Amino acid sequence: MSLKKEQALALVRISLGLIFLWAFIDKLFGLGFTTAADKSWLLGNSPTYGFLAKGVHGPFASVFNAMAGSALVDWLFMIGLLCIGIALILGIGMRIATYSGALLMVLMWLATLPPEHHPFLDEHVIYALTLIALMKVNAGQTWGFGKQWSRAKLVKRNPWME
Repeated sequence: MSLKKEQALALVRISLGLIFLWAFIDKLFGLGFTTAADKSWLLGNSPTYGFLAKGVHGPFASVFNAMAGSALVDWLFMIGLLCIGIALILGIGMRIATYSGALLMVLMWLATLPPEHHPFLDEHVIYALTLIALMKVNAGQTWGFGKQWSRAKLVKRNPWME
C-alpha cells in the first residue's frame, strides 16, 4: 500500500493534534508524563507556572516570568491546547488552529532563546512552520472534516473560521 502525499500530510496533522491534545490532558489531570499528579490543573495548580517561572531564559525571560501563575495565561494556554488539538485532529478550523498553534510555538521558542542545541532553530520553530504548511495545503480535507466544515454557512460568512 502506497501512502499518498495528502494522506501523509493528514497523518502529520493528526499527529500534531494529538500532541496538543495530550499536553492539555496531561496538564489537566497530572498523568505524570510532564505534569506530576499533585501538579494537575484540576487540583488548582497553574499549568504554566513551572515553565514560565523556572524554565525560561534569554532576553525575554523577564517578560515570561511576569506571566507565571496568571489565571488568564493559564486559561488561554489550556483552551488553546484543547482547541488546537481538536481542530487539527478533526481537520476543522484549520486557519485559526494553525495560526494559533504557530503563535504558541513561537512564544515558547522566544521564552527559551537561544535554543539548547542550535543557534536559533528548535522543535518549536519546526512545529510552527509545519502548522502553517498544513493550513496552506488544506490538510484538513483528507481524513478530516475540512471539506464539510468549509461548506457550512457560518464558515462561508466568516472565512477566518475555515
